[in-house]
Amino acid sequence: MSAATTTAAAAAAAPASLDQLKELALPAPSVSYLPQTWGWLVLLIVLLAALGIWLGLRWWHWQRNRYRREALARLNELEHRLSDAELRIAALRELPELLKRVALSMPEQPDVATLSGEQWQAFLAKTSAIPLPKDFSRQLANLAYAPANQLRSLSSTECSTLVALSRSWVETHHVAA
Repeated sequence: MSAATTTAAAAAAAPASLDQLKELALPAPSVSYLPQTWGWLVLLIVLLAALGIWLGLRWWHWQRNRYRREALARLNELEHRLSDAELRIAALRELPELLKRVALSMPEQPDVATLSGEQWQAFLAKTSAIPLPKDFSRQLANLAYAPANQLRSLSSTECSTLVALSRSWVETHHVAA
């Protein structure tokens, strides 16, 4: 046996050492993560701009309808107060005032502060998305100015109907653009 064969046999018989390990080279990525043309970048910018515009419009719409959300929250409180006999008259008196405040808070700020009677009824009907009773403004005026005894005589059904009509108007009235 020759010396080369003995060293090869000795190397094969020696245990492997961690010092002999070498890191494998990573292969190059098969696909680039960056767009290869400007068209994709332009498309990404257009999509981000459209998303930004959409989010901005949604925020603007949400801010613009803040008065509706606040009025509906107040209507919920009034509805709960109607079930209490002691608070019922005050709640009924506040209902017409709430509708007038909603009308005054509309974004285009129509001149409704001085409207009453038929003019107020016409305004409510014009801006309402649902049909309102012909005497709705008269009913609201009765709530505001009628004696307490007359308000006590209102049935729960009549009160619920007035609150439901008011809620429908607050929720669905449209604002002229």
